[in-house]
Amino acid sequence: MDYKETLEYLYSRLPMFTRVGAIAYKKDLHNTVELCRSLDDPQNKFKSIHVGGTNGKGSTSHMLSAIFQQCGYKTGLYTSPHLLDFRERIRINGEMISKDFVVDFTSQIKGLIEDIDPSFFEVTVAMAFSYFAQNEVDIAIIEVGLGGRLDSTNIITPELSIITNISLDHTNLLGSTVKEIAAEKAGIIKKNVPVVIGEFHEETAEIFKLKAAEENSELTFADHALKIVEANFTDDTLSAIVSNGKEITSEDLQLDLGGSYQLKNVLSVLSAVEILKKQGYHLGKEQVYSALKDVKKLTGLQGRWYVLGHNPLTICDTGHNEAGIQEVVGNLNRLKYKILHIVLGMVKDKDITSVLQRLPKTAVYYFCSPNLERALPSQELKLLAYAQELHGESYHSVTDAFDHAKLNASKEDVIFIGGSTFVVAEVL
Repeated sequence: MDYKETLEYLYSRLPMFTRVGAIAYKKDLHNTVELCRSLDDPQNKFKSIHVGGTNGKGSTSHMLSAIFQQCGYKTGLYTSPHLLDFRERIRINGEMISKDFVVDFTSQIKGLIEDIDPSFFEVTVAMAFSYFAQNEVDIAIIEVGLGGRLDSTNIITPELSIITNISLDHTNLLGSTVKEIAAEKAGIIKKNVPVVIGEFHEETAEIFKLKAAEENSELTFADHALKIVEANFTDDTLSAIVSNGKEITSEDLQLDLGGSYQLKNVLSVLSAVEILKKQGYHLGKEQVYSALKDVKKLTGLQGRWYVLGHNPLTICDTGHNEAGIQEVVGNLNRLKYKILHIVLGMVKDKDITSVLQRLPKTAVYYFCSPNLERALPSQELKLLAYAQELHGESYHSVTDAFDHAKLNASKEDVIFIGGSTFVVAEVL
C-alpha cells in the first residue's frame, strides 16, 4: 500500500471515535499492551510527560513541547484528533511523522491488526510510541485521548502527570458527574510520579488528593501555586504577569495563543516547568519566554482562538463542550463589533442544550453539519437552538454556512466558527 491507501485502510478497517463515537471506545488497555508488546514495548524507551484533562490538554501539550524544543531537547508530541492531516498527531520538534513511517509501520503490524481488531486510536498510539523510540527522542509530550484510566496512552510511566481541569464531557463514557469524571482522569497518576492539577475545585480536589497519596505522588494545584496578577489581550495574543504569592515569577510573559483560557493553561505549564527543573531538566527562563511567544510556529498548533482574517475579524476555536464554550463566549464578549455572526455545528453525543444555553442570543447563527457520521444534522441543531432563542438559518455544509456568513458580514462585524473540532477543521 502507498500512503493514501494506508490511510484509507486505517480509516475503513478500524473504528475511529472521532467519526463514529462511543462504539470505537475500547474500555481496557489490552489491545494497546498487545500491540506495544509486539513492538518490543517502545513506550519504555523514552521519557515522557502525560497530559490529561477535560479542556486545555492540547494547548498545554503544545506549550510544553515548544519549551522543550526551545531548550534544545529532541521532543516528541502526540495529540489528537488532527485537524487537516493525520500526521499532525505525531511530531518530533514540530515536524510531522513521515509518510514512509506510517506506511511501513502499518504494513508491519497489519497481521496483528487483523487478529486483535484494535481501534484507530490504539494503533496510532502504538505508532507514535514506536516512532519516538526509533528516533530516540529526549522527551515526549503525550496527550490523553479520552478520560485517563483506560485511555490507550496510559501504559506509559511519565516523568510528570498533568490534569488541566475537570468539567462535564463524554458523560456517556466517563460518568455523569464531575466526581466520576475526575476519578477517571486521576487514573493517569502513577506511583512516585509528581502530578500537577491545573484548577482546584472543592468538588474534585479530594479525589486527586486521595489518589496522589495512594501513589505517593507529589501533588501541586497550579492555581494555588501561581496567580495571574495582570493580563492583557489582543485579537490573537495575550500577555501576563505571574506571581507565586510572594514575588513576581514571570514578568511580561507573551503568548502567541489568544483566548483567556490560555491563562489557566499557562499556570499548569509554568508549575510543570518548576517541577521538571528540580528533576534535572535545563529549562531556562529566557527559553521558556521565547517558546511561549512562538508556540504555533514551533509546534504547528492550530484551531485555538485562531484568527483567520480581519475586516471582518474572523476567528475559530475548537471548544466543544459547556466549559469550553463558556470560555469562548467570555472571549467574544471582550471584542468590539456591530454584529456577531456565529457559524455553528455540533456532534450528536454532546450535551447540546447546555452548550446552546451558553451562547449569545444577540448573534446571527449559521447552523451547519460537519461531514462525519457523528454530526448532528443542521436542521435539528437549528430547532434545538430556536428553543434557546438562538436564531439563524441552517445550511447543507460547513463551507456553505461560512460563505453566507462572509457574504452578510460587514468590516465592523465579527465572524466566529466553532461548536465542534470538525467544523473548525473543515473551515481551515
